[in-house]
Amino acid sequence: MWKPSQSEPQNAAPNPEPARQAPAAPSHETAGRAGMAAGDQAVIGKGLFVKGEVSGTESLYIDGKVEGSISLPGNRVTVGRNGQVAANISAREIVVLGKVRGNVTASDRVDIRSEGSLTGDVTAQRISIEDGAFFKGGIDIRKPGSNEKAAEAKQNANSKPEPVGAQV
Repeated sequence: MWKPSQSEPQNAAPNPEPARQAPAAPSHETAGRAGMAAGDQAVIGKGLFVKGEVSGTESLYIDGKVEGSISLPGNRVTVGRNGQVAANISAREIVVLGKVRGNVTASDRVDIRSEGSLTGDVTAQRISIEDGAFFKGGIDIRKPGSNEKAAEAKQNANSKPEPVGAQV
């Protein structure tokens, strides 16, 4: 039994080297997987200017300029530090690190980071505004599943107060 254990350390000595290489390969695979996950995200780089309507089925990272409208339901829109957006944005999740001028509608959440600036109304289930961020506009928090009912109730409420106010 001592002989096999003596031969095991000899085999074990070469094994740690491949073992070190083996974790390196999964980390490359992990980076590759992260690259694939990032592949699901389209990018508008610093040097690009888009004017018009942006829609699709992938997440979007904006580091350039966009004017018009952005509609990516079920996906994330991230406005990078260099990003300048003059558009209404509709998505599942919206993260603002740069500048946004326009109304923002998220089915889940809106995050305005400390470097970010948002001028416009926000409609979302959740909102986060970090210290140092700039925000000017209104906030409408919607409960899950009640978006259509809340919109109808708001329209009905807006039309009813005028006659009531006229009677008083």
